[in-house]
This record gives sequence, C-alpha cells and structure tokens, in this order.
Amino acid sequence: MKVDIQSLGTFNQLAHEGAEQATQSLAQMTGIDAVVDVTKITLLNRDDVGEELAGQDFVGVQFDFEGALDGDTVLVFESDSVGPITEALVPGGADGEMAQSSVEEIGNIMMSGFIDGWADYLGTTIEHSPPEYIEATGADVLPPAPTVADQPQVFVFKSQIEWVGESLNFYIYMLPEYDTLAELMTDHAEPGGDAIPIDKLSVFNEMTTSGTEQAAENVEMMTGIPTEAEVTQISFAPIEDVPKQIGDDTYVGTVVEFTGVPSGYLLVLFDEVSAQNVAEALMPTEPDGEGLTEQHKAAIEELGNIMTSGFVDGWANVLQTSVDHTPPQLVHDIGQAIVDPLAAQVGQHQEHSFIIESEMRTDEIEFSSEIHALPDEKELRQALEELEVDRADQTDADVEQIF
Repeated sequence: MKVDIQSLGTFNQLAHEGAEQATQSLAQMTGIDAVVDVTKITLLNRDDVGEELAGQDFVGVQFDFEGALDGDTVLVFESDSVGPITEALVPGGADGEMAQSSVEEIGNIMMSGFIDGWADYLGTTIEHSPPEYIEATGADVLPPAPTVADQPQVFVFKSQIEWVGESLNFYIYMLPEYDTLAELMTDHAEPGGDAIPIDKLSVFNEMTTSGTEQAAENVEMMTGIPTEAEVTQISFAPIEDVPKQIGDDTYVGTVVEFTGVPSGYLLVLFDEVSAQNVAEALMPTEPDGEGLTEQHKAAIEELGNIMTSGFVDGWANVLQTSVDHTPPQLVHDIGQAIVDPLAAQVGQHQEHSFIIESEMRTDEIEFSSEIHALPDEKELRQALEELEVDRADQTDADVEQIF
C-alpha cells in the first residue's frame, strides 16, 4: 500500500481542524482562551505511544469509534487544569462526582465535533461510544494502541492545545486502526501523486532505531557512560510547525547538512546540564572555568560528529548509497531558534516535512540527547522506493571509518 504526500497533508489538516473545532467548543462552554499549538501524524513503535506524557498526572475522556475509520480517541487535561475548567463550567466549584461529570460533559462536546469533522470530510458516518472518564499518570492515560499482526508500529494523530496565558496544556490523541487508516489514505491518494510506500516507511523507522542505537554505542565508546536508545519516531507536519516540536527549552549541540539520497539536516541536541556532564566525561582534565567553557563546546562538537556519523552511516549501509555530511556546527540557543532557519531552508521546496526523531538516555549521570533529522521529501521518497526491505537490519557502521 502507498500513501501520497498530499493525502498525508490532508489528513493532518483534518486532524488540526478537528482539534480547533474542539477548542472552540471548549471556549464556548467555559470561556477559556486556548489555541491548537501543534498537530502531527507520527509513526512509532506501539510501546512508545504517549512516552512524552511520562511523569505527569492527567484526567480526561476516552471514546472508541467505528465506521469508515475504526479506533480510539482520547482528550486529556493536565490534572492542575481540571479545577479551573470545572470552575468555569460550574461557578462555585465542583469536586468528586460533579467534577468527573463536568469533565465528561466537556469532553463529550469537544470530541463529538472532532469525530464529526472526520465523518463530514469522508462523506460517511462514524459512530462513537459515550465518553469514558479516565484518570492516570503518563502513558497509562491512553488506551492500548491497536494491534496488527506483523506490524509493531502504529500511526498516532496528536494535537497539543495550549491554554493561553497559563502553563497548562491539553492533548488529543487519535489512535486509528492501522489497516483502515492505510486504506483511507490510499483511497484519497491522487493518481500519479508523490506516493510513499507505507511498509517501507515502517522499515525506515526501524532503520532509524538501529542508527540511534549505533550513535548510543559511539557515545558509550567515547565516554565510558552506558547509554541507551529510547524513543524513535517519524512525524509528519506542516513545515511551519516543525520548530514548535522542538520547543523553547535551551539546547547545546551540533547541526550538520547531509547530502546524498536522502539529503537534509541533522541535529544532535543536549539540554545544558547534559551537555556539560557528557562533555566533562570526555575531558582528560577538569574544565578551566565555570559553566559551559570552550573545552565543553569542543567536546560537544567532537561528540556530535561521532553521533552523526553513526546515525547517518546506518542509513547509507541499508540504502546502499553514500550519505556524506558537513563538519558539525555548534549551536547554543532555544530549540525553536535553532530549527527555524533549517525549516525555512527545507520549506523552500516543500509544504510539509517528515521529522525523524530519536532520544538517548543514561542512568549513570544526568544526561539525555535528542537527534532530529529533516530530510528532503522527494529524496526520502526516492530512498524508500529503492530500499530493499531485507537489508533493514544491516545498519552496522564501520567504526574504523568513523574514527
């Protein structure tokens, strides 16, 4: 099965408009001013769904739906936002069963509009169940992702809604059945359009996981710090939304431009504490100053180069092609400021972008790292067309070439 870029963009826009409709319903009921921040389609391993919710408490509502599209959808609120929301709906406050009933009422109105928007676009009926109240921590607030034989990865539609003026967010997760979604995407593909083979997109995601594992091994080899690859996913979003996905935290890291099939940009980013810790693990002596010194920055450049090589070489081995990259450029800024100029470059040739994301962590010290790749859409499609699926596990990089 194949899906063209246009239909991916259409379905992403449909999810975004549904989230905006849900947000407008919230405003009409409560007077709360909220905006849809980011909507994206993500392909990731089933076990990683909701990983970004870890450590937070949520309440919300869950529906299952069936018809032209089957699956589950969830609206979740950060627990700290429930009091103000129910206060807006029930002046004087609500708690216990009344608070739960208020959440269900709000969720029912918001999500009915979300699902009805899909049905209207598809020209069909999508039935949904009554809202089920949910309360849990982290990814436990989400239903199990749909299971498909021989398909460990799932598509997830995610919208993040920001409460304007408050440090609180709401989330809408839509977890459709893989087969019905793939069929719908295929049905809405334009004849002769820019088609992406869905099965190969999954393989490419697995290949990215292997590339991240290789990068983690390189980190451990250089620093002696046991490092593990964490979440790996491919997201699809409008190019203008790409910087928002990185956020406004401050990062230290490297940026390279890679050339070949595919070409694009690759970022290796550390939060400031992680950057300082991992850099000092590379230094033979104590740093000669406080904070992030020139010694730290040089170590980060070296580490970024090694991580990039391990990651990109994994691609090249499987694609049986040459993927080169420029020397690493050190960056130290908020995430959106780092990504903005890269997204602008990619956006000269395309309206949407695939964002390939990986994370690495270690329990030895406070250390986490993110890898983000922004490939050229047409060259990624060419690489997928030429990808031999039976080579997907051949991602070992040549360490002698790297060093």
